[in-house]
Amino acid sequence: MTPSNPPHSLNAARFGPVRCAWWPYRPGEDAEARVRAWLGDLWALPPAALVIARDGHGRPYLEAGTHRVDLNWSHSGERLFAACADRVRLGVDIELLRPRPKALALARRFFAAEETALLAARADDPAALQRAFTRLWCAKEAVLKAHGRGLSFGLEKVRFALDASGLPHLVACDPALGAAQDWRLDAWAPEPGYWATLAWRPR
Repeated sequence: MTPSNPPHSLNAARFGPVRCAWWPYRPGEDAEARVRAWLGDLWALPPAALVIARDGHGRPYLEAGTHRVDLNWSHSGERLFAACADRVRLGVDIELLRPRPKALALARRFFAAEETALLAARADDPAALQRAFTRLWCAKEAVLKAHGRGLSFGLEKVRFALDASGLPHLVACDPALGAAQDWRLDAWAPEPGYWATLAWRPR
């Protein structure tokens, strides 16, 4: 199965082998149905013909012939974000940018000490603190979703730094996730008011 190009009206991007898309979303809407329709467009198949299965931890994947296409999606506010690719392991997160008065307290409880120090240095600038926290949170969630256990595996099991432009990069992770240098992160603002992160590595 080889995917075709998505419709021109779709908000979409491609990072290496990974295809991403995002749409308006109404809270309570069936996100899987929207993702299924997108996959149907990619593979030029009726959505009902696509088999979306889940592993023992509830992680979705697309059964495509004799192999699996990795698949993940996330929604926040009024946006839904999804990604798929063959021969990679991937996870995504999207977050609505909003005030987070408990950001530093959450970091002290769940983040690595180095990340907490990074945020504490921005404590006098609420906008900078919110921005840094959201970018770290999205990066953590994307990698942990790619791993398959999600946040329950432990936010402290992955440690990130922010580069000079404020983008996250993975500097250390639990051995169960493989080597930190094998992971690629793509993070951007898909629309004003939102931040999205894709984490992926070769399978």
